[in-house]
Amino acid sequence: MSRIGKLPIALPKGVDINVSDKNVVTVKGAKGTLTQKVDPAITIKNEDGKIIVNRATDQKRHRALHGLYRALIASMVKGVSEGYKTEQELVGVGYRAANKGQLLELTLGFSHNVTFELPTEIKVSTTNEKGKNPSIILECADKQLLGAVAAKIRSLRKPEPYKGKGIKFTGEELRRKAGKSAGK
Repeated sequence: MSRIGKLPIALPKGVDINVSDKNVVTVKGAKGTLTQKVDPAITIKNEDGKIIVNRATDQKRHRALHGLYRALIASMVKGVSEGYKTEQELVGVGYRAANKGQLLELTLGFSHNVTFELPTEIKVSTTNEKGKNPSIILECADKQLLGAVAAKIRSLRKPEPYKGKGIKFTGEELRRKAGKSAGK
């Protein structure tokens, strides 16, 4: 039995889960609604405020899917009840971030500003405090979407290993390299 898959998922108050005939799981909560299509070999039951995920057989593929879908459903439940949040810093002289609605405008040392349109599910805010690095704060109920958007923003200017300039996640430890050694 999968160690992850056999763990029940506790449903917080205000979260409803519905499994349709075509194995589509819909989770509704205060932060929104998320859906996920589930493989037919996986069955999902709601018992006493807990979600139980079971598999049809002990095949290797079914064992792998068991843990996967349990983790996906647990992330959906947490997302619609609490939500997910990620924060990124812009490290570098003259690097700035500003947002107008769902449009994120970044000044990253290129000859032009980079504009990035965010999906409507994501809430964005930017801070530009004197003496601190500018930061971008993203909030969303969908963990997969939030991670994909945060990775795309980071890829616009990855942190370089010598000075650490670029877009990095807050608290991320960068591997730094020593520069050229001094003359002989």
